[in-house]
Amino acid sequence: MKLESKTGTVPSSEERIFNFLSDFTNFKQLIPTDRVSDWESDADSCSFSVHPIGKTGIKIVEKEPYSLLKLSSLDESKFQFLFWLQLKPAGENTTHIKLTLDARLNAMMEMMAKKPLQEFLDKLVDQLTRFSF
Repeated sequence: MKLESKTGTVPSSEERIFNFLSDFTNFKQLIPTDRVSDWESDADSCSFSVHPIGKTGIKIVEKEPYSLLKLSSLDESKFQFLFWLQLKPAGENTTHIKLTLDARLNAMMEMMAKKPLQEFLDKLVDQLTRFSF
């Protein structure tokens, strides 16, 4: 199942956004608390619970400075996924951001998780557009 967020516009440079998001210890400030709990992190990985899916974790697997962060589920996660954060300059201090999630779920889980995951991606983009980097 592949989901894409809406595109958001962030009033900051792609370099500042990239540097902030490249460290998971900063990421907690952006997570919608109505869907995510039990957050734990270090610079390169984090783990948390997402309602209604359960406990999962993420690690950074690829960085293209100032344009792309590619994240992957931790091996012990209940389901496997890839997650991209794409940054594109839109002006001197303006950046477009888009999130993509490619999750490997069985058909039953996909039916249950599709709407909450889409809402999560869109809320995360909303958080990023309002965040002061």
